[in-house]
Formats: sequence, structure tokens, C-alpha cells
Amino acid sequence: MADPKGFLNHGREVAQTRPVGERVQDWNEVYVPGSLLPIISKQASRCMDCGIPFCHQGCPLGNLIPEWNDFAYREDWSAASERLHATNNFPEFTGRLCPAPCESACVLGINQPAVTIKNVEVSIIDKAWDANDVLPQAPDRLSGKTVAVIGSGPAGLAAAQQLTRAGHTVVVYERADRIGGLLRYGIPEFKMEKRHINRRIEQMRAEGTKFRTGVEIGRDIDAGKLRKRHDAVVIAAGATISRDLPVPGRELNGIHFAMEYLPLANKVQEGDFVAPPITAEGKHVVVIGGGDTGADCVGTAHRQGAASVTQLEIMPRPGEERNAGQPWPTFPMLYKVTSAHEEGGERVYSVSTTHFEGDEDGNVQFLHLTEVEFIDGKLTPKPGTERKIPAQLVTLAMGFTGTDRENGLVDQFSLDLDERGNVARDGEFQTNVPGVFVAGDAGRGQSLIVWAIAEGRSAAKGVDRFLTGASDLPSPIRPTDRSLMV
Repeated sequence: MADPKGFLNHGREVAQTRPVGERVQDWNEVYVPGSLLPIISKQASRCMDCGIPFCHQGCPLGNLIPEWNDFAYREDWSAASERLHATNNFPEFTGRLCPAPCESACVLGINQPAVTIKNVEVSIIDKAWDANDVLPQAPDRLSGKTVAVIGSGPAGLAAAQQLTRAGHTVVVYERADRIGGLLRYGIPEFKMEKRHINRRIEQMRAEGTKFRTGVEIGRDIDAGKLRKRHDAVVIAAGATISRDLPVPGRELNGIHFAMEYLPLANKVQEGDFVAPPITAEGKHVVVIGGGDTGADCVGTAHRQGAASVTQLEIMPRPGEERNAGQPWPTFPMLYKVTSAHEEGGERVYSVSTTHFEGDEDGNVQFLHLTEVEFIDGKLTPKPGTERKIPAQLVTLAMGFTGTDRENGLVDQFSLDLDERGNVARDGEFQTNVPGVFVAGDAGRGQSLIVWAIAEGRSAAKGVDRFLTGASDLPSPIRPTDRSLMV
């Protein structure tokens, strides 16, 4: 145990964010560099090393949290990194992007602020990179088997790294021009600088993983032909079909899916554009959807110089404390203020868009909405609450509905889908097609980065067993697992 009285002697402290007026002028990560170093040992000491560490259950990866908290408290960063990597391929991603269900399950959180598990995690991995302690782990021998991984998001990368280290020859196919999937083009730079992806890719290349960008399976390469080229295939193509808003005026110019808007801002940071083709500069921006993707649109609009930013959510505002239906150690739906929300804008709850209004040139100018309330379990418009707000750029961030069906991948593989429209799989993450596996959002539906990595690792074990008859690779979850997430 790190410090038996750590949780009594030290309160919860988190990473400091840079002043709003400074950070909205650039695209660097919002946190003050080095702000965790003076406090992280004390924060790690708050871990109580519980008899039953529910943080393990809250984390789909089964991270060995009390163990690396202990090493972080003792400032044994090399040992902490080893324990962290034992269950997580990419802690620098989860340490920045995961909503930390482990903290919601922290036993200390029953009556005190939970341990800052996420901050400890990112401190360990950042120190490991700084100390050149994250080295390639090339396999001792090759199996002679080849595996194709479709998609280079967190699920695909995790599966690819595990299978490469098991001795298989792995090729990752990515339809975008760069590796990373939504990590690359869906996550703004201010939440995670892309240098973190780049150095992981270099590590994976050194281990033997091969990458092919600009190749869309189903269009550029027939899925059936790909299956014949490789001994196994892992589909990690994500759930990329955005949920639309079929209301009058949807066809007006200036209304875009979030995944049309956000990637262009990232491409500016990559040097592809001087200015983004879709920009919020000088415009009244409305973001429809109150989740993390919506918050990403809010922060991006601030940095592009929006005249105003309004975020709409059809559901009521969550409470700031757990309700009776979401007791510890479940992951509660709470009111959350992200760094993007700290930077300004208005958040409006319990409203629904009725239609859009445009100008004579077909450009959106106003969004008409009405307040809604639950009546007999259904969201119903409240009479007399209709109004309109300025809207010259609208982003739709209402989630995703499933895997792309238009590129032919699903049909060419002849894959079965489940009742939710995701690719169906068995307990080994294998689809109805022998040798074809699925991991991440393509099989699970839209979910968290930590679930994607856990699924990639688990699918890799299924592939390894399929190819060799047995596997020593870890498998943190099964396809039906939901852990403590709700």
C-alpha cells in the first residue's frame, strides 16, 4: 500500500488548465505543462489499496490501478510504466481522453473525492516516454501467419500491436490519409496533440506492424480478395454513420455532421490547409448534441473565432450528484463542464429542433426550437415555447448509428448484423465468416476509447487462438460484457 494515511492527509488535486484567454488562441493541449509533477506522488498515495479494488471492475481493461499507484507514489516510474502497459497498449490516449469510469468505481469515492486515477495514468506514461522507457517489443519468432486489420482507431491499433507481438505479420488498412482513425481526425488537437499518436505508430512499425493508408476495403480492395490474401481479418472500422436530423431546412448550406467539421480543423494542424474549408469564424454557431463530440465542436468553434456558440441537448440537464438509480460503483450520468465549456458559449437543455431557416442564397441563418418535457415516458413539445436563435453554422453531434454499409465491406464479407445493426460476433469476437473477427465500435456500437482498446486486445486473443490453436494473449472482456457502464 502506498501510504496508509494518504487519503486522510491529502485532498484531491487535478491537472491545471491554461488560462482561457491564452489557450483559445492556439491548438495546444489545454493543460499547463508539468503541472502534475509536483502533486502526482501525493495524489497516488490517496489510493487505499482496497481489499476489493472496484476500480478494476470499472475499467474494461482491468488496469492494475493500485499497483501502479503504489509505484507512482514511490516515484518508481519504470515499474509503474511496466504495470500500466501490462493491461493497456496506449495509456497516453486513455489518460487524456477516457472519461475514467475507474474513478466512478473508486472505493474512496463513496464518501470523498475519488483518486485522480486518470491523472496518475497520464503522468506515468508521459514520464516513461521522456525517459525513453517505451521501447519496441518485436516478437522472438514469426508464426508465418498474416492478419489484415481494417481500421486504425484504438481498437484496430490495439489488435494489431497484440497480434504483431504474438509473431503474426499484421497489415493495418486505413481509408484516411493518416493512421489513427477518430483519434487522428475526430479528437481535436487541444484534447490530444497528434504527436502522441505518431510516436506510437513509430513504435509499432519498429515492432513489425505494416500500415497502408488511403485504402478503403470494399471500394479499393474487394473484401473477398482481402480474405484470400490473409489468414485472418479483424474488422475495426468503427461506427462511422452519423445520426442525422430529418427536419425541414436540413438541406441548407452550413449544416454539417460533426465528423465533417472536426477533421478539417485537424487537417489544418497537419498542414493540409491554411484555413479550414468549414469554419466558425465570425459566425453564430449551434452545436446539436450535448455529448463529448458536441463539446469538441464547441472548443473548435471558440478557436476559430465564432461570434457565439450555443450547444443544444434534447435531454434534461443531468444532476451534479449521483441519483438513486445510478449508485456507486456504476458510471453515473452527471453534469460535466469540459475545458471547452469553460471557454464560453451557452448550453441549453430540454430543447428540440423543429426546423431551419435560410436566406435567399440557401444558407442557414436561424434554428427554430421548442422546449420539451417527458409526458408518459415520451419527450413532448411544450406549447408556447417555440423560438428561434441565430445559426450560421450548425454541427450535428448526435452520435452514430452503425458501421458504414455503403462501401461494400459488410456485404462483400456476407456478414451477419445484430439487432442493433452492428456486426454480430461470437464469444471469440469471430463473425459468422470463419477467420473474420470484429472489434470496437463496429461490433459494439458507439462507445468509449477504453472499451475500444479492451475489445482490440480481446479480439487479438481470438485471432491468435484461431491461427495457432492456443493463445497466451490476455483477454480483458467478452463481447457481451458491459462492466459497470450503463
